[in-house]
Amino acid sequence: MTQIDQARAGRTTPQMRRVARCERVSVDFIRKGLVNGTIVIPKNIRHHFEKPCGIGKGLKTKINANIGTSKDSSDISGEIKKMKLSIESGADAIMDLSTGKRIEETRRKILSRSKVPVGTVPIYEIVINGLKRHGSIPDITVEEMFAVLEKQARDGVDFFTIHAGVTKRALDILKRNPRLLDIVSRGGAFLAEWIMANNRENPFYENFDRVIDLAKRHDITLSLGDGLRPGSILDATDKPQLTELITLGELQRRALKRGVQVMIEGPGHIPIDQIEANVILEKSICNGAPFYVLGPLVTDIAPGYDHITSAIGGAIAGSAGADFLCYVTPAEHLRLPTLADVKDGVIAAKIAAHAADIAKGVNGAIDRDRQVSKARAERNWKKQFALAIDPVKPKEYRKSSKPGSEDVCTMCGEYCSIKTAEKCLKR
Repeated sequence: MTQIDQARAGRTTPQMRRVARCERVSVDFIRKGLVNGTIVIPKNIRHHFEKPCGIGKGLKTKINANIGTSKDSSDISGEIKKMKLSIESGADAIMDLSTGKRIEETRRKILSRSKVPVGTVPIYEIVINGLKRHGSIPDITVEEMFAVLEKQARDGVDFFTIHAGVTKRALDILKRNPRLLDIVSRGGAFLAEWIMANNRENPFYENFDRVIDLAKRHDITLSLGDGLRPGSILDATDKPQLTELITLGELQRRALKRGVQVMIEGPGHIPIDQIEANVILEKSICNGAPFYVLGPLVTDIAPGYDHITSAIGGAIAGSAGADFLCYVTPAEHLRLPTLADVKDGVIAAKIAAHAADIAKGVNGAIDRDRQVSKARAERNWKKQFALAIDPVKPKEYRKSSKPGSEDVCTMCGEYCSIKTAEKCLKR
């Protein structure tokens, strides 16, 4: 039975109990969210890990960190280090986006070592295998596609990105409404090539009941992918994007009815003034399903700083109701991220998620801020560092300076406003 099936039967799983405890909500609240499709707990029945997490309405905003090899860089041990650093820095989930050599070995090692849920984009392995076997994407068979899904499910993958909304109709609308950047999703582009070359419907859309059957057997959460997400803020909230979103809402209803957990992936690149509308649209069209956004990036002019542009968008999206933020690193659009890039991406996303939780009034979200503020008033540096989202960096900054007194920092020194106010406002 899936988590939804258990919830419908009024049963409480260990995962529901742990999520309720971590979120400071009742188990009944979690069960109702699972039944309604507003909460998911990604966990394959074959994957055992320490930190299951709930994603959805009324819960803390979660973040995901992407890792994985590429054709030009296939250092599995390096990706494992990135995974460990991501989790240590606060990532709630990991996605293995590997496209390099030994893709199966990479995934299995990540799954065996991860303390959090692990997701994949199966179309990547489908295409890599298909190019080896056939030399072209259009020659890949539907059976070969589903064989990869089955293999990854048996390996224990907790959530799949499935680009089932890239339909023939959506591609026709894209052709009639050209963009600056037509398709920026790798999975979306792969499927578009297959569909257009074969003049056939998207196999995942056409055979969605088969996708549901497979997900139900393993209790895999379906993360319905935004293959037509905008890759430029000038393409945001256009007809192709909304056409795909409407399809994803229909598929979410079908999967939920069968007891399969679903979240919806979203853009992408969006101007600030369109973010809230995008969240409202997703919640309305997709029946309140958890919304998983990449960033979103609020401007296109900051390569090398896109962890910042995405954190701005993530905080706004989260405060408007988005549930799951995919981190963006400073290396986005430029290269495979380094360990330092990964940490910067996770920390930026965690800040965005926490800021969103304060705005949403999530239970206990502001408690840590209160404690930090109290430690600042007391000039208790040790406590400030311990409570910081990254305890290492502020400690290093403090250590690198030489204040005239342990009671102050080198920014204000003897002119410390907190100390001055303390004296004149003695109560």
